Amino acid sequence: MLMYINVFLCISPVLFLQKGYNHPAIIEAIQDPANLAVFANRPALGCFPSDDYPERVQNSLLSVAPNGLNRVQTWMCGACSVENAFKLSFLWYRAKQRGSPYPTEEECESSILNQEPGCPPYTILSFKGAFHGRTMAALACSHAKSVHKVDFPAVDWPMASFPKLKYPLDQHIEENRAEEARCLNEVRHLVEDYNSRGRYVAGILTEPIQAEGGDNHASSEFFQALQKICHEYDMNFIVDEVQTGCGPSGKFWAHEHWNLPSPPDLVCFSKKMLTGGVYYSDKLAVIGGFRIFNTWMGDPTKVVLLEKVVEVIKNQNLLENSKETGDYLLEKLEELQATYPDFFSRARGLGTLCAIETKDNATMQAITQSMRDRGIQLGNCGNQCLRFRPTLVFQKHHVDIVMKVFYDVIEDMRKDKSAAHV
Repeated sequence: MLMYINVFLCISPVLFLQKGYNHPAIIEAIQDPANLAVFANRPALGCFPSDDYPERVQNSLLSVAPNGLNRVQTWMCGACSVENAFKLSFLWYRAKQRGSPYPTEEECESSILNQEPGCPPYTILSFKGAFHGRTMAALACSHAKSVHKVDFPAVDWPMASFPKLKYPLDQHIEENRAEEARCLNEVRHLVEDYNSRGRYVAGILTEPIQAEGGDNHASSEFFQALQKICHEYDMNFIVDEVQTGCGPSGKFWAHEHWNLPSPPDLVCFSKKMLTGGVYYSDKLAVIGGFRIFNTWMGDPTKVVLLEKVVEVIKNQNLLENSKETGDYLLEKLEELQATYPDFFSRARGLGTLCAIETKDNATMQAITQSMRDRGIQLGNCGNQCLRFRPTLVFQKHHVDIVMKVFYDVIEDMRKDKSAAHV
């Protein structure tokens, strides 16, 4: 019987991905009689939250909130978190343009018919290679794979290039600086073009690392400049941390690595956080009920479990573990790349959010299958990239096990190739 080491847990069906399978703290929370009512009776949180729900949110979500963001709303998944981040942005932008948060009678009547002025033609700028979810507005901002988008209608929203950095970074400083400048100029041009046509850009949406699109990174300076553009054109800076949040980068939120001069306006989360949701700034507080709303507005059972997640992350210093293990993993991937330059290139990472490029799609697929056959579950992204998404308890000795199998797989592939040429 094979024992699997899963280094791609971000979309596994496991409930508590941060600390592996069946963690005692999670089992304890589920079995605690004090939590029984939460699991047995699901409330419509927007109307009837339980008495202790604010305290649970404080102990979990607000205790790890990004600096400067003290408002949070839970949702069911990453996609609906992104969707509601858009709605918060549009409500704020419309109130700003109108000069009041209250819609006119004409706006209310025309909105029922999907017409202006009640339905203004606002937009969100996203990036090529991005993935933000499979619901319609989130999908309009997703540009990673055709399987996500084909046969579905899409809106005309601006889409800019995301930097394609060269590695090693310290050997391509000027080229990468020029590449990021090119992308930033494109962002600025698109914003000005759409605004000039009355299709105002209410926000810029970005991932700290483009995951589905190929684990694409950019520098802190790039994201600082993006935020500066948002401030210049009075737009919202929206950070999608669905895949990167909750510690794998070595910080609780990957955008903390950017050293922004001020917080993002909105930060979306899900996956390792167990619940979906969005943190947002005070300026985006909604006036009036039922504007940002649905039946459930999240799942309180996930908040119960997240309390334990946060507690264990802090008590066991798992953020530091992710940083140390991630540094070690990247070092070993760079060694692998140096040993087999005909197979690998562009090793990169932030914490345990590591990836390495293969020479083509067929090689990526072959390596993934061979690793899986030997008990290592890797993930693919982009066209030819292998990515790592382990739990927060992934340690250096686990890296050694994975790399041993990696070398065995490549050696066997080389032998098979040589035999085929005999």
